[in-house]
Amino acid sequence: MAYRDFQHFLEVLESKGELKRIDAPVSPYLEITEIADRVMKAGGPALLFTNPTGTPQRRGTPNHRSAVMREPSIDPAARPGGEIKYAHPVAINTMGSRKRMSMALSCEDFEEHAERIAALLKPDVPGSPLEALRKLPQLLGEIKTVPPKKVKDGICQEVVMMGDEVDLTQIPVLNCWPEDGGPYVTLPLVFTNDPVTGKRNVGMYRVQVYDRNTCGMHWQMHKTGQRHMESAGDQGRRIEVAVVLGGDPAYTFSAISPLPPGIDEMLFAGFLRRENARLVKCRTLDIHVPADAEFVIEGYVDPSERRLEGPFGDHTGYYSLAEEFPVLHVTCITRRERAVWPATIVGQPPMEDGWMGKAVERIFMPMIQLTTPEIVDMNLPVEATFHNVAFVSIRKKYPGHAFKVMNAIWGLGGLAFTKFVFIFDEDCNVQDFGEVLFRIGANCDPARDTLHSRGPVDQLDHASMAEGFGGKLGFDCTHKWPGENGFNRDYPKLITMADDVKAKIDRLWPSLGL
Repeated sequence: MAYRDFQHFLEVLESKGELKRIDAPVSPYLEITEIADRVMKAGGPALLFTNPTGTPQRRGTPNHRSAVMREPSIDPAARPGGEIKYAHPVAINTMGSRKRMSMALSCEDFEEHAERIAALLKPDVPGSPLEALRKLPQLLGEIKTVPPKKVKDGICQEVVMMGDEVDLTQIPVLNCWPEDGGPYVTLPLVFTNDPVTGKRNVGMYRVQVYDRNTCGMHWQMHKTGQRHMESAGDQGRRIEVAVVLGGDPAYTFSAISPLPPGIDEMLFAGFLRRENARLVKCRTLDIHVPADAEFVIEGYVDPSERRLEGPFGDHTGYYSLAEEFPVLHVTCITRRERAVWPATIVGQPPMEDGWMGKAVERIFMPMIQLTTPEIVDMNLPVEATFHNVAFVSIRKKYPGHAFKVMNAIWGLGGLAFTKFVFIFDEDCNVQDFGEVLFRIGANCDPARDTLHSRGPVDQLDHASMAEGFGGKLGFDCTHKWPGENGFNRDYPKLITMADDVKAKIDRLWPSLGL
């Protein structure tokens, strides 16, 4: 079931007991974060704050570069009366559980999409012409619903604000943490077109609100949005940018998905929702955006312009420091008549993004296995913020196989950022922390079974030797083979019970009263 729009998704969540309305006046400055953080860590429901009310605040404690910073936060003195009752409710934690993440992707469990991808990557060869004809409607159905469609209008343009009407400070953008540089758009879909090829990119990059019509655009060095801006700069021109909030949550997931080069995020969204994404042309840009969005912020970035952005309480659990980033100049805001503001928060895990990341891990496993077929399973622990640690089980076939897989992982898209890779035999359940720790302790000799490497890391990794560049360490936690890296003894067997005894006790168990 594809959702008509974001509010349709909220209605379904509420009907399933997965959404709680908060009618008390709560401020977007820190208070919504504190409530949402407690609920997320307790495994609680999605929240809809129907009465966001508060006073805009200045930035938090300045860092060592504050002397050269322009004040980015909204000044309460500029707002008559100080306190604001915002017109738009705030929705948060809408994908903060396995159930809600699966509901967001229009399925019972998000592993279903992994099975669909696996079937497309490794299709069964029909046994006969008749069988091929029977499978044809299913194949055509998948293909027909994938490509996005352009439409003339949509609810995202029911209200259009240009010129002096543009005022981001009237939207309940969250100040998440006390030291944040200001309010942040935390769940944006950032649309740009490649200035050379015209191909669309949709990414999720945080957006800091400086004032009523200026924002900081956090394009990191490894991101496609950064590449598009650089290409525009090479041509001596600005790049158009549309920041979209809301729509079918499949769009949000597509924006964070590690898609192969050339795969359009809106095409992938059509695959997930089994229905085409409908796109409408922006009012001031040559960019098409989801017609069912709640808000669309239109503008441009001058590649030669920079402004200090941050600090920001990030998914690392620490504040990312203020740095120079591009500036988004807003030319137009469109929205639906009674819009809801979608938001999330990041910080010390577990958070809502943990389930978004876990869905990415599971859904894209078939693509990882396509390039590295010896991989049986993988676990990117939420507690390690995903890109820091990977537990991987493999079908080991030869000495040194674990080291081959480590190097393969460090060459796979976003997995290249993984700092610690642990490789296990195929009989290890890498989803079980207890079993993983047992195998690490039992099978890994740090002097023999480690591989040190260097390469790109997350630009937000404050522990790395340089920004965006650092070390990686792999651990071979598999059973050692004779002659493997100098190992010359018999390797002991793992203790297991005989299968016939286990089967007998299974039959006897109900009568034991245990």
